[in-house]
Amino acid sequence: QVKLVESGGGLVQPGESLRLSCAASGRTFRDSTMGWFRQAPGNEREFIGAITWNGDSTHYADSVKGRFTISRDNAKNMGYLQMNSLKPEDTAVYYCNYGIHWGQGTQVTVSS
Repeated sequence: QVKLVESGGGLVQPGESLRLSCAASGRTFRDSTMGWFRQAPGNEREFIGAITWNGDSTHYADSVKGRFTISRDNAKNMGYLQMNSLKPEDTAVYYCNYGIHWGQGTQVTVSS
């Protein structure tokens, strides 16, 4: 059974950082592009960014470009989202994605 589990969310103040992790099990995703998305209450799920299977290329939404960094460790079947300079508008549930597979999400709240 394929399972993705996000972790690392929490409550932080504006300007602080968080690092989210995505642990995959049930199969290897080393040949798949990994994406990160988020969804704030009342909003549709929003694409944040993606990284190619070998990590050679990343792509980010304008809203997070320069602040967020996606990385992966295929040997560990792990993906990461480093979030710096967090803003209140970054508050959302964050999800990792491989193709049709989604995690359950982890809550990130940015508030003073």
